[in-house]
Amino acid sequence: MVRISNNLVGLLNFITFLLSIPILGAGIWLSRQSSTECEKFLQGPVIALGIFLMVVSLAGLVGACCRVSWLLWFYLLVMFVLIVLLFCFTIFAFAVTNKGAGEVVSGKGYKQYKLGDYSNWLQKRVNSTKNWNKIRSCLIDGKVCKSLVDDGVSNNITEDQFSQKKLSPIQSGCCIPPNDCSFAYISPTNWTTQSNSSFTDPDCSLWNSESVLCFSCGSCKAGVLDNIKHDWKKVAIVNIIFLVFLVIVYSIGCCAFRNNREDNSWNKYPRRYP
Repeated sequence: MVRISNNLVGLLNFITFLLSIPILGAGIWLSRQSSTECEKFLQGPVIALGIFLMVVSLAGLVGACCRVSWLLWFYLLVMFVLIVLLFCFTIFAFAVTNKGAGEVVSGKGYKQYKLGDYSNWLQKRVNSTKNWNKIRSCLIDGKVCKSLVDDGVSNNITEDQFSQKKLSPIQSGCCIPPNDCSFAYISPTNWTTQSNSSFTDPDCSLWNSESVLCFSCGSCKAGVLDNIKHDWKKVAIVNIIFLVFLVIVYSIGCCAFRNNREDNSWNKYPRRYP
């Protein structure tokens, strides 16, 4: 009789195999349709994830249902490595996101962000020219600053009205100059220096109202890191739930592997009756 653990492992891996098909298809579609740097960046990981899930689920499915012990052993090995990696990543994600927060600006509805407030590891990632060029390209392609106008913030809005807007960390860091610069407001994405302006923040000299805005500023990098921080915390929480699920599946897989070995031993050395 096929044992319950084998059935469960087979069912779970069959579902995983079905899920891997649309994931792999999405990666292939991105590779053919991608026109921006962001889309090209996504296609590789999506295809790799689809292939990985397909191979591992097939190993678990065949190993459990066809009683192939070496395939099931391979499946359990991959599951064990995945559990260890996810556990390490979860701890790491909480460690690098425990620093950094936006600073409340008096009389403003949005916050300001400083790069130095975040963990050194995250700072090094965004300060890398290669990494930041890709991120900046994605921000520009995503029109994060143009959305200030598209969302109903017209060019005729007053400075007092604009100051009460709830901006995202990226919009606050990349689309407007830092508050310390004391620039004169013209429109949401158009600010100019005043004749008596004097500032020490290097971001002030990087601001350009034409098309550059503040995409090269430290405040922009800080806004991106604030988004990453909150996203990573959400991912870490989901990882905890996923880890519990993987441990349960791994335990069931171990039972199925033991069943396979017992059945193979029984077939190899059948009991003989007098």
